[in-house]
Amino acid sequence: MDRVRSAFNSVIKSERYSRFTLQPEEDGERHVEVKLHDNATDDDTEVGQAGGSPSFRPAPPRQSRNTLCYMALGLLIVFVIGYMVGFISHRKPRVEAVSCSKGTEVEEQTIVDVPRPAEVQLDWNDVTELLKQKLTAPNFVQTLRDFDLPNHSAGSEDDKKLGNRMFEEFKTLEMEPWTDKHYVQLPTPDSNHTNRVVFGSEVFEPKGYLAYSATGKVQGKLVYGSYGRKEDLDVLQKKNVELKDCVLLLRAGKLSFAEKVDNAEAKGASAVLIYPDPQDYTYTITTELYGHVHLGSGDPYTPGFPSFNHTQFPPTKSSGLPQIPAQTITASVATTLLQKIGGPAADASFRGGINSVSYTLGGSENVTVEVNNALVNTELHNVFGVIKGFQDPDRYVVLGAQRDAWGKGYARAAVGTSMLLELAKAFHAMVEKDLFRPRRSLVFASWSAGEYGSVGATEWLEGYMSSIDKSVLTYISLDGAVMGRGSFIASASPLLYSLIESTLKEVKSPLGSGAVYDMVGKSNWEAKVLRPMAMDDPAYPFLAFSGIPSISFHFINPNTEYYTYYGTNLDSMDNLDYQTNHRTGEITAVAAQFAGQMALRLVHDHLLNLDVSRYGGLITKSVSQIYRRVKQLSQSGQLKDVSPNWLNLARGSFQRAASSITNDIYNTDLYDKEACRILNDRIMSVERSLISPYVSPIDTPFRHLLLGRGSHTLAFITETTDMEQLHTQLALATWNLQLCANAMVGDIWDLDNEI
Repeated sequence: MDRVRSAFNSVIKSERYSRFTLQPEEDGERHVEVKLHDNATDDDTEVGQAGGSPSFRPAPPRQSRNTLCYMALGLLIVFVIGYMVGFISHRKPRVEAVSCSKGTEVEEQTIVDVPRPAEVQLDWNDVTELLKQKLTAPNFVQTLRDFDLPNHSAGSEDDKKLGNRMFEEFKTLEMEPWTDKHYVQLPTPDSNHTNRVVFGSEVFEPKGYLAYSATGKVQGKLVYGSYGRKEDLDVLQKKNVELKDCVLLLRAGKLSFAEKVDNAEAKGASAVLIYPDPQDYTYTITTELYGHVHLGSGDPYTPGFPSFNHTQFPPTKSSGLPQIPAQTITASVATTLLQKIGGPAADASFRGGINSVSYTLGGSENVTVEVNNALVNTELHNVFGVIKGFQDPDRYVVLGAQRDAWGKGYARAAVGTSMLLELAKAFHAMVEKDLFRPRRSLVFASWSAGEYGSVGATEWLEGYMSSIDKSVLTYISLDGAVMGRGSFIASASPLLYSLIESTLKEVKSPLGSGAVYDMVGKSNWEAKVLRPMAMDDPAYPFLAFSGIPSISFHFINPNTEYYTYYGTNLDSMDNLDYQTNHRTGEITAVAAQFAGQMALRLVHDHLLNLDVSRYGGLITKSVSQIYRRVKQLSQSGQLKDVSPNWLNLARGSFQRAASSITNDIYNTDLYDKEACRILNDRIMSVERSLISPYVSPIDTPFRHLLLGRGSHTLAFITETTDMEQLHTQLALATWNLQLCANAMVGDIWDLDNEI
């Protein structure tokens, strides 16, 4: 080692120089030639006339071969030692998981710097298999029994006890549970002043009722109006049946109770009676009906804002509250009324399943309706638990279920609540024991007052209106997920259509062989499965009020659109078991797997599985209808100086923005977290940007341009007869669509404003 050190020192102590070259000698050896002076430049080099070498100072005496070998060995040892010291001092620690709470910026940055192989998650097939193994029929059989309760009406002690149980379950699962409390006014029958229907000498006091009905006592001619659809009431007017100040007798079904009452009020009716016709509902004719008639969702006495503080209620009411009384009656009472109603004969389409009546239209006999429901201040508890994501914890999927019901509410509430708890257990076990690392968070929500029009869920949405649509990726409703067996239907945002299709292909059918996709039929699956989302759907406020991609789905009997026992005391375990052929636990497990796999896709993949191209067809169809409508009105002279071309240009901007997202997906490295998050933010902007900024959530809560309800929608423009309003709404809808396209583009320098 001393000889190596000596040789090395002899080199570094040589004269200072600015350039060197290796020159070959005749014997094949090389030597180093160095310039004489310190400030030598390229111009100092002289080339001999005979092509000789440049003129340099003679090289120092050559070292021996052994000395050179020791020098090389010494340099090698120094290099290796330096490399090892640098590697040890700069090596990153390997991290299994990282908390996403405050104060963990260093850990998060460490994960970003770890090479890609350390970020590889469980294989998708492995993850779905883990979920399937944890969502088994025996587990659900036991959980369903636990939640089969005789009474848990909204805000009752039983409802609060059930909420506390969910809180403790989430706490046991280390899901950091919390509770949102809301103070709302819920209508209930007044025990001292019963609701009554008087027809001639007969007096009926029904036990069922319709929440949010106007109170009071009215009398009018009894008129039978089938389901109370607009076309049904038009038929009555064509037959010269007077609707003004009449009392309309309507069949349950086809529309929500609220829509029936709204249609009746629009025609000038003074009250509405609703009954379950045996043609649609096969249970006993003495079965009572319960429901609500608020044409909206949430607490109608705090419209557009949350009811956190019951002492601060302003004197404001929802525009969706009816101004006329409405009451349910049994099929038995309806039979008595229809037998004596009189009037002209009804069309065949109006006739129901009561064999003892001829279904005449009435209009000659008086009936009195008296509604005395009282408002009760009620405290509601929404209960939440969360499994936090490991990369984007501030982005989350919400899975929710109502836990209240009018009676037992087995299909309505017990099934959904059981699914919510078992899904929470399954995901927790996957993270805790199987090292599943979701990129984004999963929030589990147990809602109260769902029977009154998604009151608990809507109040939560109103409470965080300014930010929630930027954080919630998707809402998956578990309400009514099991209604039967043999078929499957769903209502959802178009953004979720592709995810629904892929999930149907992956989840095994409850009938045995194949997937659910095979059960519903492989050809034209959208027509067989997809349904428009109704206003009384629990997922509707998330979609049409808050602009969050949402879905509700139902395993159901073939050729059936609804569950007949909803809103009755017959919604029990026995009746659902009969509908599922005593396979309720098995079908509930499959339903949970469907919801779980959709949620998995949204929190597992780098890129959000929301297909922005699926809105294109719906927008094109709507714009085409408006284009034809405006053209017809212009040709007839009813509309002047109005062109639909600007709306069509906005449609083109939307299509190009959607295509730009698709192109950027193909050209982006999905392992680049920042680039991927930017893309996901652009995808998330689609639904919320379709919420109209030009209407008030107080007067028009369902503000979605395409799927909402009100004068701001594209559907309204195709139907209105008010030309001034058409002109205004066409302009606002055009800019609403263009704003959505701009949001999808992302960067302002890439905007495509042609209008």
